[in-house]
Amino acid sequence: MPLALLALAIGAFGIGTTEFVIMGLLPGIAADYGVSIPTAGLLVTGYALGVVVGAPLLTVLGNKVSRKRMLMVLMGLFVVGNLLSALAPSFGVMLTGRVVASLAHGSFFGIGSVVAAGLVAPDKKAGAIATMFTGLTVANVVGVPLGTFIGQAIGWRTTFAVVAALGVAGLLGIARLVPAMPRPAGARLRGELKAFRNPQVLLAMAMTVLGFGGVFAAITYIAPMMTEIAGYSEGAVTWLLVLFGTGMFLGNLLGGRFADRALMPLLYTTLGGLAVVLALFTVTAHDKVLAALSILLVGALGFATVPPLQKRVLDQAHGAPTLASAVNIGAFNLGNALAAWLGGLVIAAGFGYTAPNWVGAILAAAALGLALWSAALERRAPAAGADAPEAVDARVPAPVHH
Repeated sequence: MPLALLALAIGAFGIGTTEFVIMGLLPGIAADYGVSIPTAGLLVTGYALGVVVGAPLLTVLGNKVSRKRMLMVLMGLFVVGNLLSALAPSFGVMLTGRVVASLAHGSFFGIGSVVAAGLVAPDKKAGAIATMFTGLTVANVVGVPLGTFIGQAIGWRTTFAVVAALGVAGLLGIARLVPAMPRPAGARLRGELKAFRNPQVLLAMAMTVLGFGGVFAAITYIAPMMTEIAGYSEGAVTWLLVLFGTGMFLGNLLGGRFADRALMPLLYTTLGGLAVVLALFTVTAHDKVLAALSILLVGALGFATVPPLQKRVLDQAHGAPTLASAVNIGAFNLGNALAAWLGGLVIAAGFGYTAPNWVGAILAAAALGLALWSAALERRAPAAGADAPEAVDARVPAPVHH
């Protein structure tokens, strides 16, 4: 794998840390600002919605900018947002900082996925994407637990200041290691938008929303669930997040390895398994050992869907992958926002801290249904894309974008 993938992984590490560290800090932030846990959950929802908006917006605005320069701009925006969160005097300003940081998220991973895929042979694209996303998963093994520990020991503001420093490191890594890859002169927004005419692209994005949303329904409220239901101490949440991150790391590796070989069967297995584990989590959350095992499995099964779903969007988008790739990253976070909001609703309605697990199970099962539908449509018209003039035109310029 090219050394440039390391630079992308460094940026992903910083972004992954700020995205997921909030879960372990929710109780402290809620207490400091005098808001409820469901209200503090808006910091997750707001971040996710910022990704949804920022992914297409910044990708379009950066349409004429070299990919390396755009990645550096995005990391700068990320640093500013985290500094704002660290200094926020009120909950509203804190939420604003989260949104500012999130605007860079979707475009970074979207553009980064295209760059990563273009650095390797066609049969290694999913592996290259997984390598970049390794930074995100390592963040959950190292960055998130460390950030949670710092937040609990020193204060959550220090955590976000450290995350801003990580962003600076990512910016420097990109500047030094990522090769200059100017956007081809022939690239046009109209061509990128054509990808969204393909129903398979839209189905893959819908799978992304529902599948990863299932993960966030449970994980957003992991701190109160584990302390109030499983009986863990507040300090133990750090190690439970390490466990979740370990699951994500393993799932990402497996997803990248097998997505190039059997993409759809992998999705059937991971989405089905995720739905089952989340449903059982409503029961296993009452036992410390079983709760820990469930957290590990949710991370592994959930993140094993990321490389295949991202690769499927890139494949189905044919010769116009950049915007579709970024929008699919936004789709991951749309699922996060939807799940965090629904999880907060069922908690606020009095169903308890385990109720979001049922929400997650239903979302994952719905994603599995879409995967089966997508495969069925593909079997019914396997030659439609090859015979349609539009599809042929879309494939011709593909090498230019990679």
